[in-house]
Amino acid sequence: MSPTHDRKISSTHDKKVNHDHDKKMNITHYKKVLQVSIPLAMSMGATTIMEFTDRVFLGNYSMDALAAATPAGICVFLFTSFFFGVAGYVNVFIAQYTGNRDNGGVGASLWQGIYFALFGALFMTALSSTAEPLFNMIGHSPEIRRLEIEYFRILSLGNGALLLAFTLSTFYSGRGFTRAVMFIHIAGTIFNIPLDYALINGVWGFPELGIRGAAIATVSAWSLMALSFAVLIFNRRNNRKYRIWDNRAFSRYLFMRLMKFGIPGGVQFSLDILIFTFFILIIGRIGTTELAVTNLVLSINSLSYMPMFGFSTGVSTLVGQAMGKRVPDEAMSAAKATIHISMLYVSVMAMIFILTPEPLIQLFLSDDLGVMEKNAIIHIGKILMKFVSVYLFFDALVLVLTGVLKGAGDSRFIMWSMASAGLLFLFIPLWVGSQIMGLGLYFSWSCLTLYLCAMFIMVLWRYKSGKWKDIRVIENDSSAHDTIDPPLTSDFIKQTR
Repeated sequence: MSPTHDRKISSTHDKKVNHDHDKKMNITHYKKVLQVSIPLAMSMGATTIMEFTDRVFLGNYSMDALAAATPAGICVFLFTSFFFGVAGYVNVFIAQYTGNRDNGGVGASLWQGIYFALFGALFMTALSSTAEPLFNMIGHSPEIRRLEIEYFRILSLGNGALLLAFTLSTFYSGRGFTRAVMFIHIAGTIFNIPLDYALINGVWGFPELGIRGAAIATVSAWSLMALSFAVLIFNRRNNRKYRIWDNRAFSRYLFMRLMKFGIPGGVQFSLDILIFTFFILIIGRIGTTELAVTNLVLSINSLSYMPMFGFSTGVSTLVGQAMGKRVPDEAMSAAKATIHISMLYVSVMAMIFILTPEPLIQLFLSDDLGVMEKNAIIHIGKILMKFVSVYLFFDALVLVLTGVLKGAGDSRFIMWSMASAGLLFLFIPLWVGSQIMGLGLYFSWSCLTLYLCAMFIMVLWRYKSGKWKDIRVIENDSSAHDTIDPPLTSDFIKQTR
């Protein structure tokens, strides 16, 4: 046998080995994505079910209550979204410290997030007093306005509990141990649903509180979740491993670094909520029926959106851990696997929305509605569900790709791209088209679809450019630390003992 023939056999064997290795690695990445992201998706799914049933109960109680709940709820999250965006960036810090095997950095990062969350809770408490002038300015009908004010006040006063629960959850999500997050969200949902029904309708000995009852039940579930996370996290075992209690001191260096990357993330999250708030408020100026149907369809849309938000957080965690280890190829593999899984998921959801829209819409409709009014809502709702089925794919890809960029620390690009896309493709055309030219409901939904398509193109370009691979969220050596107030990482703790 000739040497040339031997080399050919050897080359073929090497290619087969490499192919088998790549295939095995791909399967490993898919498993890792599912292991981290599925519990987060289920957590978001539980939150969605909590909100979905809240809207169903309110819709069956009163269409006015349903019309008021979404604008008021979104306004609450508009004002608190900045704090959620910044606090959520603790997830990236914990992920990167986990990848860097710096347990002390995990505990110290969590505490900086807690301090910021407490500040956010104080802000939202003060904001509750502005409910009346805020909704008077928005200008919905007097009855809708009264309900919006009630709902907004209660959710603002209790929103600090949700912000704290969200911050504490990053201790688990950032390390990739997401089952605890799932179980606590499911427990909150199980607690909320019967309490929600009882307080809205006044059954089982509870007073009939309508939309106020829905808000009280929601805040009660948030409080239970925050308490559950605190009990699980603050114990001796976690203190030994992550210095959870020992690293409770405020760290100027670490807090300012969190602000550096977190503030653009907070602004981006605020812009995201602002865009949808503006969209809903404009719909409210078109008409009450249009507002109610839009709120109804967006509530159905949340069945797909919120689980995808879990995949976004999951890929952000995996990318953060890979970047903490300085292995960007792992980040790319996690991104590709998440994109494939998310496309499969939204394809199934889009088919459900296209083929069975009417049963989903019927869930929100009260028996007291007249036949003509009910048929009108179903007709409009079916058309809007087609819009959802189209933009669902853009929305899912935007969530995954922004999760990748966020996990790498590329928060400024996300902020500026969302601001420019929102202004050029939604704010200006929506205001001009609906308020000046009178183009109506379907034009407004076309603007929303166009905005999501533009966002997808922008974040895809950034992802393909690879510039996010060069960003450094955490430092590996003490020489990079602030000499006045260095972070309380495990290496620093050892040096100061």
